[in-house]
Amino acid sequence: MAKILALDTSTDACSVALSLDGEIHEDFRVIPRQHTKELLPMIDALLKASSITVNDLDAIAFGRGPGSFAGIRIATGVAQGLAFGAGIALLPVSTLAALALAQHRKGYPQVVSVLDARMNEVYWGAYQEVDGLPQLIGEERVDAPANVRLPHAKSLADASSWLGAGSGWCYKEDMSSELTDAVTQIEKDVYPSAADMVRIAVADWKQGKAVAPEEALPVYLRDDVAWKKKDQQ
Repeated sequence: MAKILALDTSTDACSVALSLDGEIHEDFRVIPRQHTKELLPMIDALLKASSITVNDLDAIAFGRGPGSFAGIRIATGVAQGLAFGAGIALLPVSTLAALALAQHRKGYPQVVSVLDARMNEVYWGAYQEVDGLPQLIGEERVDAPANVRLPHAKSLADASSWLGAGSGWCYKEDMSSELTDAVTQIEKDVYPSAADMVRIAVADWKQGKAVAPEEALPVYLRDDVAWKKKDQQ
């Protein structure tokens, strides 16, 4: 089986995970603003505990976003650097899909993943479980909370039962009643994890979705943050 390392720094959580011989080992920590300092030591410790090196890996997965701009850049840069050095491929994984998978594994087949994007906006995507993995319905978006919408009922197995996951649900009061009435449960205090990313990455590896390091790009969804911040100064 493929040996795949995954890492994520897209939120306040920092995590690394290793899929090895069918088992997943993870180090998950909520450590705001410490990702740059802690990520490489966490990777090194996890690999040493499994008695392998980066050169033994088949691929590296990383949280490609959406999420914190700085966090996404950290994960992308570290993943690219390790992959270039070892001559291996990368597997970019959606942070929103990872959030959804965590809930699929708890028995919730339909999930609206929403992350706080700051500036009164959210990153979001709607997912339906297909063969144990999250399938995006529509597209990932950045929107005002009021614009988060459910997919059309005809594309769903059960249009009446949804779970909401992620920090963006702090804006629930600003969301439409159509959405909040359909969401039967909310898990707000959850983060994307490298363990769920590596589960997605294993499937992507089997489907030949790995890319060269220079082709593995972050996904921000919003590209005008720097300009807004400059205007606010």
